[in-house]
Formats: sequence, C-alpha cells, structure tokens
Amino acid sequence: MPGAEARPPAPAAWSERWLAWRNRLVANPRFQRWAAGFPPTRGIARRNTRALFDLCAGFVYAQVLTACIRLDLFAILADGPMPTELLSRRLDLPLENARRLLRAAELLGLVRSLKGDRYALADLGAALNGNPGIAAMVEHHALLYDDLADPVRLLRGQAQPTRLSGYWPYASGTAAEPEAYARYSALMGASQAMIAEDVLDACDLSGTRHLMDVGGGEGVFLEAVAARHAHLDLTLFDLPTVAERAAARLSRLGLGDRIPCRGGDFHAGLPQGADTISLVRIVHDHDDRPAQALLAAAHAALPPGGRLILAEPMAGTPGAEPAGDAYFGLYLLAMGAGRPRRSAELSAMLREAGFASVREPKTRRPLLARMLIARKMAAPS
Repeated sequence: MPGAEARPPAPAAWSERWLAWRNRLVANPRFQRWAAGFPPTRGIARRNTRALFDLCAGFVYAQVLTACIRLDLFAILADGPMPTELLSRRLDLPLENARRLLRAAELLGLVRSLKGDRYALADLGAALNGNPGIAAMVEHHALLYDDLADPVRLLRGQAQPTRLSGYWPYASGTAAEPEAYARYSALMGASQAMIAEDVLDACDLSGTRHLMDVGGGEGVFLEAVAARHAHLDLTLFDLPTVAERAAARLSRLGLGDRIPCRGGDFHAGLPQGADTISLVRIVHDHDDRPAQALLAAAHAALPPGGRLILAEPMAGTPGAEPAGDAYFGLYLLAMGAGRPRRSAELSAMLREAGFASVREPKTRRPLLARMLIARKMAAPS
C-alpha cells in the first residue's frame, strides 16, 4: 500500500540460522584443515574434497571418454586384452601418450590393467560397446560444450543462437534443410534404442488395439513394439520430413506395410483412430505452453478409455538427481526449448489436459526414462 512503512524482514527460522552458521564454519580454511585431520570428520572432509575436485575436473573426464570413443579403443579391446605397445600402434599414439590415456581410462572405470603391461575392457567400457547410442551422444556433446563455454551468457539469454538450437531446428520452430532432419533423426534413433525395451518391459500393451507413436522419429520405438506385439496396429506421427525418412527406413526393414507414417504438426491436432498414444522423450523438449497443448491434443485424439504413455527422463529421479536439473536443465536451455519436469508436475499437466487417472509403473533404468500412463475417462455405460 502506498505510504505504508516497510516491514522489517521476518526473523529467520532456527534451521536457517543454523545453516548460515554451519556454512560460515565450513568455509573457514582453519576449520577445513582441522576437519581433514580430526578422525571423526576426516572421512567426510576427504569425500567433500574429492567431490569438489570431480566437479572441477568433470570436463576433462568427459574428454577422456571422447578420446577413447574417437580412437575406437573399446572396439579394439572387444576381442580381449592387448599389450600397451600394440595398443599404441593401433591407436596411432606415441607410447607414453597411449599409456597416459589408458591410465586415465582405467581410473574412470573404462578399462582395467592386467599383468604384463596389458589392458582389457572394464564394465563401463564393455557396456559402451553394446550401446552405440551413448557413443553418438558423447560425440554430439561437442556442440553442447561450445554452448557452455560461457554458461553465464547462456543463462542470461545472451548466447543466441546456440549450436544446439541449430542442430534441433524444431526447438526454435524454424524451417530447416533435409540434412538437418537427417542429422538429428539419426541421433534420436541411435539413443532411442537404449530405452525402447525398458519402456516396453514396464508397459502392458496386451489390451491395446492401435498404438500411435507421436514424435516417433525414424521409427526405432515402433520397430521394437512390432517385434513384441504382432497383433497391434501401429502408426508413426512426426513432422512431414521426418515421417518420410521413417517410412523409407521402415520399408528397408520390411515394416513399411506394418507401420504407416503420417506427417503433420500436433499444433493442428493429432490423427484419431488409436486407442493408445505414446510420447517417448518428447514432452521435455517443449516449453510449458506447447507441452500442455500437446497433451491436450493427445487427449482429444483418444477415444473414451484410451491411454497415453509418456516416457522420458524426469527431474528429481531418486539416485539420479543431477541428470534432471543439472544435465537436462542446461542441455534444453542450450537447445532453445523445454525443461526437465518432475513426475508430480507432469501428472498435474496430464490431469489439466483432461485425463482422469495417472499412474507411474517402474522402469528398469529410471535415469534414462521414467514412465507415466494416463487414461482418458471411459464413456458412461
């Protein structure tokens, strides 16, 4: 109210005063040295020192992985251990630099050293051999690193256009050449294969008659559905240029007749006829208003009792919290659209779109994808 006296700030709660005192104490260099030597706090101090160092060195660790992938180290070691000297020749690196890379990769859990100056794959390196989508994403991160070179400019909105926004033209709503669609569709397809089986393991499609995958890319998810559910009618819906690429790819796989591909824009509505619609890693790519419009379009396209399957990485995932707001938060900012959302937030959006019920089945690897299944209210009997 004009003329009213400014009120003094409310006194801080005791928990906040305790937190402020504790932070001042932890920031004190003398306390840090004492805690590092005092037996009851020594372990905590050392873990905190390691965590802070890892935050500072994270980019270097990622570049060690990038070097291993670009040099094809994991494929070279796929058939068994190899002496360092032979590896240096296969990698086309000086012996000491090959040894430097191998030691770094060992400490990151990618390879392991054996007797006789030999190296073999460790679990993480072996897993990368079976997931080409991860290697594709690691290479793709070169664009993200460029956009994050000055993170403050990015956060202030002063770094546009970003390289990622050019890579994902649909995020900014701009038209693009066919090569751009080919580039991002191939990346999406490679990474989609990692989670398609997880989604299908967690979702019972036995009662489904017709599944339409919206934003289906080149059809990797529906390819997995077709392999498991011979009884289902399947439809892929995406932007016209992407749908054309999907149709060509699925025809080469002998699935052209099984999976028709329809091109369009969800802003103009979605085709009707499917009793189940899937959105696999689609909603988090959109800002709130278009995301809500997409959910409403899905609700309108479904018959009474129809289901919507929403699967994507979500913020606040227990045990994988940094993947949501830290990784996807900054990635989607650089991309130019979307944000990570929590399960409860997505559930509220689904209900606002008109869905009567929402449940969350458990997935095998929730860091990669969690899932919500929403059902449209059935017709009155």
